[in-house]
Amino acid sequence: MKVNVREAVCGLGLGMLIASLSINALAQSSTASPAPAAVTATPATIAPNNVSTISELLQLMQSQSVSEMRATYNGNYGASLLFKPDSRTYYVALFQQKNFWRVVKATSDVQAKQVYKSFVSQTEKLAEVDIRRIKLEAEKAYTEQLIAAQENRLNALQNDLVVQQQQEQNVSLQQDHARQQAQLLSNKQQAARSELRGLQNRIRTLEAQQTVLDNNHFGEGKTSKK
Repeated sequence: MKVNVREAVCGLGLGMLIASLSINALAQSSTASPAPAAVTATPATIAPNNVSTISELLQLMQSQSVSEMRATYNGNYGASLLFKPDSRTYYVALFQQKNFWRVVKATSDVQAKQVYKSFVSQTEKLAEVDIRRIKLEAEKAYTEQLIAAQENRLNALQNDLVVQQQQEQNVSLQQDHARQQAQLLSNKQQAARSELRGLQNRIRTLEAQQTVLDNNHFGEGKTSKK
């Protein structure tokens, strides 16, 4: 991922930037090292007249006297290769966030590219911890989201279970009440049928008696005519 170092420092006061810079003692030289050594973030005291490769580059950037040719950003660390056309001078910067860490000045294109490549490699190594932290934070946040979702799901299931149990109790009570009513109606039906059979038996008895009486009356009538 690339960053424009000129934009990173543009608009900031030179004094504030210099006061916040963390630099390596090797960065104070005005000529480039053949092969940069491993960088350690050890603050160095800037000379009273503020003459340093870092302050020189900052002044050139503020006056827009250098052009950024390459830039690489890894985590909070970055490397930039800048060029000053009028003197054909290269500046290679290693920085953390917006603070320059090392600045190497070179007049050789090959040497500047070698330093830049070394700084890029250092940013990759330095950023490994930050990148791992970022990934772990993302995984943690994602896991917390999953936990929250599962907790919500669990609460929903528990609430559903409570509602289901309450409904089952209500249904069971309704079923018991319905069975009781059905049994009561069945008992009443049996009593009604028993009463109906009794009435029917009485009717048949009365009808039989009526038939006997009618037959007797008919027989007496025939005898009297003779």
